[in-house]
Amino acid sequence: MRYWKRKSALLGLILVIGGCGSQPGTPPMPEGITLVEQVTAQGDELVIPYNKYELANGLTVILHQDNSDPLVHVDVTYHVGSAREELGKSGFAHFFEHMMFQGSQNVADEQHFEIVTEAGGTLNGTTNSDRTNYYETVPANQLEKMLWLEADRMGFLLPAVTETAFENQRDTVKNERGQRVDNRPYGRLFERTSQALYPQDHPYSWPVIGWMEDLDRGTVEDLRRFFLRWYGPNNATLTIGGDIDIEQTLVWVDKYFGTIPRGPEVENAPKQPATLSADRYISMEDRVHLPLIYLSYPTVYARHEDEAALDLLARILGGGKTSIFYKNLVKEGYAVQAQVGHPCRELACEFTLFALANPGKSPQLAEIETIIRASIAEFDQRGVTEDDLLKAKVNHEAQVLYGLQSAQGKVSTLAHNQTLFQNPNLIGAELARYNSVTAEDVNRVFDTYIRDQHAVIMSVVPEGQLGLIAREDNWTPPALELAAQPQTTEAVQQPEIVDNFDRSQIPPAGDNPQVTLPTLWRSQLDNGIAVIGTQSTETPTTELLITLNGGARLVAPEQAGLAALTAAMMAESTERFSTSEFAEELEKLGSRISVSSGDNQTMVSVSALTRNLAPTMALLRERLWHSAFDEADFARIKDQMMQNLQHQLNEPTWLAAAAWRELVFGEDNPVGMPSGGRVDTVASLTLEQVKAFYQQQFTAGNAAIIAVGDLPKDELMAQLKPLSQWQGEASSWAPLKPMPQLGGPVVYLLDKPGAAQSVIRIGKRAMPFDATGDFFLSGLMNYPLGGAFNSRINLNLREDKGYTYGARSGFNGGQELGQFLASASVRADSTAASVQEFIDEITRFQQSGMTEQELAFMRSSISQRDALKYETPGQKARFLGQIQRYQLDESFTQEQSKLIEQVNLETLNALAQRELKLEQMIILVVGDKASNEASLKALGYDVRLITL
Repeated sequence: MRYWKRKSALLGLILVIGGCGSQPGTPPMPEGITLVEQVTAQGDELVIPYNKYELANGLTVILHQDNSDPLVHVDVTYHVGSAREELGKSGFAHFFEHMMFQGSQNVADEQHFEIVTEAGGTLNGTTNSDRTNYYETVPANQLEKMLWLEADRMGFLLPAVTETAFENQRDTVKNERGQRVDNRPYGRLFERTSQALYPQDHPYSWPVIGWMEDLDRGTVEDLRRFFLRWYGPNNATLTIGGDIDIEQTLVWVDKYFGTIPRGPEVENAPKQPATLSADRYISMEDRVHLPLIYLSYPTVYARHEDEAALDLLARILGGGKTSIFYKNLVKEGYAVQAQVGHPCRELACEFTLFALANPGKSPQLAEIETIIRASIAEFDQRGVTEDDLLKAKVNHEAQVLYGLQSAQGKVSTLAHNQTLFQNPNLIGAELARYNSVTAEDVNRVFDTYIRDQHAVIMSVVPEGQLGLIAREDNWTPPALELAAQPQTTEAVQQPEIVDNFDRSQIPPAGDNPQVTLPTLWRSQLDNGIAVIGTQSTETPTTELLITLNGGARLVAPEQAGLAALTAAMMAESTERFSTSEFAEELEKLGSRISVSSGDNQTMVSVSALTRNLAPTMALLRERLWHSAFDEADFARIKDQMMQNLQHQLNEPTWLAAAAWRELVFGEDNPVGMPSGGRVDTVASLTLEQVKAFYQQQFTAGNAAIIAVGDLPKDELMAQLKPLSQWQGEASSWAPLKPMPQLGGPVVYLLDKPGAAQSVIRIGKRAMPFDATGDFFLSGLMNYPLGGAFNSRINLNLREDKGYTYGARSGFNGGQELGQFLASASVRADSTAASVQEFIDEITRFQQSGMTEQELAFMRSSISQRDALKYETPGQKARFLGQIQRYQLDESFTQEQSKLIEQVNLETLNALAQRELKLEQMIILVVGDKASNEASLKALGYDVRLITL
């Protein structure tokens, strides 16, 4: 089904909404469900068609029918986030997101993940300041089962909220904070600026994940009360999109949700934009290399009449390479990165400006602040141009369209708009709102909210270098307050619900949907470049991917980073355009052209509104064939890469990835070095080497093209025809050198002093990619060990032990090489115990293999998930790219399906015995040596200290 039609200019939108209530063609509804409105698309209107209903208990239901793919996306959004918490009780909304996956009265612990995964689906939940949502994407035949699951945790959760589950998830939340906040450079930036920007009792003053002190004080009964207060159907929106039968869906919704009683009434919280009477300077030391300055100005709130103009102001001031911010900070070398944004939430918005200082130019944040304020003053003098507005508006439109290429994107948009603004139908109105912004509007909001206004100014500097901060702190956060009032210990129970059916019975799935592979076509340009493509008509967009065999594989180890540096140079000036001029031409079209480099390929990605494809292709040719490789660009880009590499030395996950490559593949091989290089290798690179690598890599002989868009083959090939002028032979790859001997018992320990978490990697070299051989079968074999959320490894380390936020294992392979890798980031004090649990799980699986039950689970899960594989242009492009890269026949997916259905336990367990021998593996730990070395040695392993 097609929802979007091309127009020659920015889309002017008039929404046509059917009258509320029953209309011709409206499906009959169960008693107790009211049709609120029916929205349909007519003509060129940009609209997501939907029907909106309300149940007697207050549940809002939105149904969007889209039969283009055999899948459905189910989203339940509750209008409760951290903003609904009380002072001293932070983190409960996010905590509850975790608890909602721990089972309910009729769903056992871990069964929610098991049911969705076995159905071939994916699932997750997210919490922010304003709302919490839970969602599943599944094959269309699994819809009833998903509604049963969501209704059971809405109406019958509390019987499963036990002290044991509560404590386990408290550990998991702490691990999440450790991984995402405490162990990440700049991880505390936003919580510190929020403390300074908002009063202590403002609901945005504390982080969504909560203060650990609050979570430590919380009790099971606190959590139960929070659920009963906010998780009623009258505070929820159920949105379903995809290949649905509306009449049948309504019957199921009524059956599973209709008897759940209303919760307490919920009113919208009052808007609470922040105000400041003076600039507030705050600072902190962190394990970072690049000093950071972050300015936050209070503005309005979501959908305020000034929001759109402020968004466009942010894009104009610091949204890309044509902005004043980029020109004054990045191009001049003072900053490695600089951006401006206007993040908006339901109750308040902030206008943010930040820069990562370049220590090689000026690490002093006072100087960077001066440049930032001079840039603001420059905008004040210059004002807004017509080109500024055109670029900002076209890019906003493109962003909206690209975000609606999937059922999940459409459903999420409908759910968000209904939850926060009580109107799902805002896409057209929003685009019209942005398109109506004038230069006068932008100048007015600048004068009102930025010019001569006060901000929070946050400095984050390397440890021991407080002399780099922008200014001495003039504000100190107040001490955290305890819980508002003590809680009683009396039990909290959900109201009894009476049904006329047995909720303990899992609904059966319907017949497996017929999965239709993308109808692909193949062609070839006159110079021999192979083209593979498919037509996708849901959005008026075109995606192209040019893959060039080579990438970092062509580069000698001592020149590691050369492929990445060359790719970065191809985002700079060309023979006709300066860097900013080229970016400006793209922004006027709403197009993107990016060049990136990986281990075995360099990729050129093109995204365009199809109406602007021809001028975008002209810019692509300029980029491919006429990059200037300017000395000044080179000096700046190389310096930025060097500073980023220095920064990455503080990232535990980067350290683990770099050390792992060296240990497994050897630093004498290109594959044994980080594809982005190391500080020492990038430091020695020259512009002449970049030019030479460009000549070696960017040839027609290395190239292949993948195309996905709404144009038919002949029209798209006509757009590609000028690329027939491209010339050059394929590049040869140097043979790989002998690789290190692997095996143990040995643990390699890379010291990360004071790390809140340790990164663990266990594995070995393994087979390269194949579509239907042992590599493919090894993926099936690993699925119950570490390939699914409810795998043995993840359930053990995350759910049972509470050591980590997530643990996994898997086989991955390329054209030449492959590897088996099991990994996790774990709580620092559980490092040795986590290593032992990994060892035990891998050993048990290697010796005993999977069970018949796990085999059945794997078959069901993997065979059904094909329904989700080919929905978006990006998914289609990846599918075509795999066919092209490995020269596969289109029927390979049918062969895989046969293998999944026919492979027996003996074959998979024999693979496990062969491929999972622990004596062939090595163990890497990146963590604090002082606290972990002794406990790792106590496991009986030889612990060897390594450095990078």
